[in-house]
Amino acid sequence: MAKRTRRSGTPSPAEPASTGEPRDRIVDALMRLAAENDFRDIGLADVAAEADVPLATVRRNFDGKLGILAAFSRRIDEQVLDKGPAEGEGARDRLFEILMRRFEALVPYRDALRRIIRSARRDLRFARELHRIAKRSQMWMLVGADIHRGGLRGRLAIQGTVLAYSDVLSVFLDDDEDLARTMARLDHTLRRGERAMEWLDGLCAFVPSFGGHFRDHPRRKEGEGERAVL
Repeated sequence: MAKRTRRSGTPSPAEPASTGEPRDRIVDALMRLAAENDFRDIGLADVAAEADVPLATVRRNFDGKLGILAAFSRRIDEQVLDKGPAEGEGARDRLFEILMRRFEALVPYRDALRRIIRSARRDLRFARELHRIAKRSQMWMLVGADIHRGGLRGRLAIQGTVLAYSDVLSVFLDDDEDLARTMARLDHTLRRGERAMEWLDGLCAFVPSFGGHFRDHPRRKEGEGERAVL
């Protein structure tokens, strides 16, 4: 059984206030528990108790802990995208802004993320599920940065963004409040990724038979939805 968290009548500065909706309370409860417990030791009954909702409410809203984690990731996606399009002429600058928004939104959850990552290192299946969630989120981060790639090149861009994000995450988790080291690492990682994509673009130009696989899709008209790749 997971250790319950100690809560006062008001949220701590590092804990965003819940909206009061059951889904949000359940997500908040899991992240509080994850900050103090090994993820595999947290039961759904523990989450229900921490959220102060019946277990049936947890079942009504989620299939399990991974579903709650996916909802948390989606909440962060929405917080990032709610701030509007990223600014900057270059794709790297826009993606830098989008990913820094994400890291800033995650600051209150660093203790939980550290423990979740440690659990994933001991559980390959759990690590794969986290990777699936990360791919969906990073697809939306690319859309928010106005980066549109189709076919194999699009899939590689998503995978590359996941890898870049994971690389910077290790620095972010132990960074100071100003996130200076996170920004420096992100800038370095994105520059390296930009060179890799330029190399891929050059390869496409010299291998015509790959054209159909690597050709960018036309940009969607305003108002048309993006289709998630996962």
